[in-house]
Amino acid sequence: MMRCAILDDYQGVALDLADWSRVDARSFTRHFTSADDLVAAIGDYEIVVIMRERTPFPASLFPRLPNLRLLITTGMRNASIDLAAAAAHGVTVCGTGSRSTPPAELTWALILGLTRHLLPEATNLREAGPWQSTLGLDLHGATLGLLGLGKIGTQVAWVAHAFGMNVVAWSQNLTQERATEAGATLAPSLDALLGQSDIVSVHLVLSDRTRHLIGARELALLRPTAYVVNTSRAAIIDQDALVDALRAGAIAGAGLDVFDQEPLPASHPLRSLPNVLATPHLGYVTSGNYRTYFTEAVEDIHAFLAGSPLRRLH
Repeated sequence: MMRCAILDDYQGVALDLADWSRVDARSFTRHFTSADDLVAAIGDYEIVVIMRERTPFPASLFPRLPNLRLLITTGMRNASIDLAAAAAHGVTVCGTGSRSTPPAELTWALILGLTRHLLPEATNLREAGPWQSTLGLDLHGATLGLLGLGKIGTQVAWVAHAFGMNVVAWSQNLTQERATEAGATLAPSLDALLGQSDIVSVHLVLSDRTRHLIGARELALLRPTAYVVNTSRAAIIDQDALVDALRAGAIAGAGLDVFDQEPLPASHPLRSLPNVLATPHLGYVTSGNYRTYFTEAVEDIHAFLAGSPLRRLH
């Protein structure tokens, strides 16, 4: 029986959410910060299951794992895996299904938490501080700007309509027809969207075209009362420029679930800025999504051992 390592199972739930009875699986709840520690821990394993991009698998790692035969990532896209190197070392890479609703739901948790100042108000209440110290933003009549209108962006748009918001959207390939289907107005440009939005929410795939799409120049186009929310990929927004804008009060605040380095270092300013509501990359972390991940990971293992791999990524 091949041995299987499940990495970055922070909550220690992977083995309870699927039937691993026919797999010699071990869950690792710690995050390996160095390649040497990772190789020492999983060097004898033939199968590895990874959680999204938590632990990257660059080209340099594969020759150090000569026993590895099957690498499974949760979801069907993982930019942190060098697929060409995997193929060159005889490693099959497979994925799993993933739900789009959890990140859309978290997006709204961040929007509501930011605009109604839930964290400082709840903290004040718990610590017997001021009774009411902020004024919230009325969502009804406000403008939500969506960068990206795929599955997740569309679900965010649906909820915005329920609040009575105006929805505008933009991406490099977005068409008027697609925007209309989602009940959004197509912004003529990124600059136009930023200039008119009370809240900007990012739902783009990270690529060479979208990396640092939002930098200091773009942030300066936002109103000082505007909020930025990112539950997609951190590198779409220049993180240093965002910190500068938040420190200067150039924007009202940011709701963030993704970061350039994860876990976020303890001393990072995004942990302490008062106008930031941050969560530790919880967008896809729900019981239903995890059950899908690990159930299909087990299916991938059985299919691979039977000689017919499922959901291959290369």
